[in-house]
Amino acid sequence: MARIKLILLDFDGTLVDTRRANTLAYVQTLHEAGIDITEQEYAEKYFGVRCPEFMRSIGIDDPAEAERLRQRKIELYPQYFSSVRLNKPLWELCQSMRATGVKVWIVSTGHIDNISNVMRYLRLEEGIDGILSSDDVADPKPAPDCFLKAMQIVGATPEQTLIFEDSAVGLEAARRSGAPFFKVEL
Repeated sequence: MARIKLILLDFDGTLVDTRRANTLAYVQTLHEAGIDITEQEYAEKYFGVRCPEFMRSIGIDDPAEAERLRQRKIELYPQYFSSVRLNKPLWELCQSMRATGVKVWIVSTGHIDNISNVMRYLRLEEGIDGILSSDDVADPKPAPDCFLKAMQIVGATPEQTLIFEDSAVGLEAARRSGAPFFKVEL
């Protein structure tokens, strides 16, 4: 087996349990816009769906309105950070591997603003070597592009990379990348 050079982590649901904070921020945002979705309904039907697809699925087709709501959700999100939870065993594994020279990157379909805000709250910035978000690739997960781009930047092959994911689309992207991967359940 090749020496591991790179660990790629999905963020929401893998490294950090953000389900309740995301859910509550979206529920409040939509309520302010006159759209009532319960916490349970959002969690069961929409959690993990990329924002543009989510907005279209609830009938918001105007890109400007979808962006306004996305920005409002980002503003509200920190109010709910007391409910986020770090996956400590995975974080500790990554930090011990990082101490041996392995690079640790976050590769997420989430937006960089959301990822950065949670990372600051949990004080994780110093433990990560890079971040790729949905804005950094043309084709998001389940396409493998985000994982392959991180490997290219670091100079690692799929055989030198480990991927940790939780969602079906993320696991499919990991499979397509050719790197070994692990399913995480929080």
